[in-house]
Amino acid sequence: MATAEVERRRGQLAALSIAAVVIIVGVPLWWKTTETYRAWLPVSQIRELAKLQLQLSADVEVVFARGTVTPEQQKKVPLTQTQEEDHAVDEDTALKYRYETKYRTATIMEEDALNKPTAGEADLSLHMLSESPCGSLVIYVIPESSSLLPQDVNVYIGQRRTALLRVVAQMRTAKTLEQLLDRLQPHIKQVLRVMSFSRADITAALSDRVRFHPGNKESIADSMRAFKSSPGYEITFSLLNPDPKSHRLHWDIEGAAQTYIQPLLTKMSPVANFSIDSQTLHYAMLGVNPRFDSSRSAYTLNADSLAHVINPVEARLGSNAASSNPVLNFLLYVPDANHSPLYIQDHNKQQVPSNAFHSPRWGGIMVYNVDSYYGPEVVFPVDININMAKVMGVFLAQLRLLLGVQSSPPPPGFLVAPCGSTGLADWELDRLMWSRSVENIATATTTITSLAQLLDQIGNIVINDNIAEQVSSAVTSLQLAVAELEAGNLKFALQFSKEAILSSEKAFFDPSLLHLLYFPDDQKFAIYIPLFLPMCVPILLSLIKIASEARQKRKEKQAKKD
Repeated sequence: MATAEVERRRGQLAALSIAAVVIIVGVPLWWKTTETYRAWLPVSQIRELAKLQLQLSADVEVVFARGTVTPEQQKKVPLTQTQEEDHAVDEDTALKYRYETKYRTATIMEEDALNKPTAGEADLSLHMLSESPCGSLVIYVIPESSSLLPQDVNVYIGQRRTALLRVVAQMRTAKTLEQLLDRLQPHIKQVLRVMSFSRADITAALSDRVRFHPGNKESIADSMRAFKSSPGYEITFSLLNPDPKSHRLHWDIEGAAQTYIQPLLTKMSPVANFSIDSQTLHYAMLGVNPRFDSSRSAYTLNADSLAHVINPVEARLGSNAASSNPVLNFLLYVPDANHSPLYIQDHNKQQVPSNAFHSPRWGGIMVYNVDSYYGPEVVFPVDININMAKVMGVFLAQLRLLLGVQSSPPPPGFLVAPCGSTGLADWELDRLMWSRSVENIATATTTITSLAQLLDQIGNIVINDNIAEQVSSAVTSLQLAVAELEAGNLKFALQFSKEAILSSEKAFFDPSLLHLLYFPDDQKFAIYIPLFLPMCVPILLSLIKIASEARQKRKEKQAKKD
């Protein structure tokens, strides 16, 4: 009897010991060795960025030339005014436009520059005196009698960040400086809408984050035409010769790109990096058959058929697999002798002057007719030297549109100077930088917010230190970009926004975040139950038996006491 009691006692102690080891050592050890490593993420800061609050600040300087203000008005300058305008895009996105306008009179050297014979010379002389910072504007108010502007022009927009504003009759009747500024303000706002950021541009830049309203059709069209913001772009020029037996084509694409395209790309280097390549494709045909127009004795391509031209040609172009940057394709097509001349018609059946068209977020195609080289006794193949100045003029205009350089018609009474040899005015670059900065910030915040939601929903995804570092870097760059936009430092804001979008995309597309690398909870239970159930059942039964015996002994002792 004593031996049986000892064995029973030993069995109880063994069961308790095994249970204690499993609970105290086994379970924590298993939990620790199988837990998912998740590095710390700045979740609170990401939630703050989800509510995007941006302030765009621009410095404007209004300079009064001699004869535009009275002596009494001149006594109250220099003067500084600040104007703010709220723009609630949606419930999660709000913008504020802040203009700090400084009023002053022109210096002696500026007066000399404003006495130049033409507005273009005055613009250049003013630029040589002082270069305005990126994102800022200088508006010179000139007398009504000034010969710088034609009679029907009130505002001249220069190639730099300078505008000339003629005093109109209603301004001359102002007696006080306050009245003059009130009457001048609508004209200044009109200049700012042309030379600086506008609501339409900024709203279009938020297309990844905000849904457009039906009234913004023009902004939708502009945003869909231009390529999305990217750290780099690949530009490919292709010469398509469908009939090499008839045409021996010669084009100096390297020299033409260096002369016409490279100045624009150099000026746009703060926005993105660019690379250029070229190729010649023989026997490359269009995807549609042109129709012969007997009234013009020429072949035509209708606007409705242009959409079918690109796909067959695109298959011959190839792609740069070594780069993930978007590719801008510019094709020069020389029709074969049997379909020449070939002209492109618009929707109104009118001939397109440039004989070219562009496809949104893809590139452009120009048809180059060479029928003028055919004489009465032509001998094939004909040597043809392509006029690269004509071709590059068309491609440059298409490149500006595809990169997001807005070229809307100026308001009545405005004269916009040609952009010059660089193909881009300084104020046009500033407008593009404003849009790109806002677009990058909006895209990066959307990416980071989506990543945070994904990691919160799938708790067993491993968050490596590398991902956490990229997320933290993106959040820091976003905060700096927002701060620089608020301070009006456009160049730094764009740089930080580019860093933010690079870091956010590296984190979001990290291979370790693939959902297929992780198992659902039901599969985990299917794996662990056959492993733990055979071991846990005897232990649980022993513990239940020990508890039952202890409870029985307690009842017997209580009965003896009673």
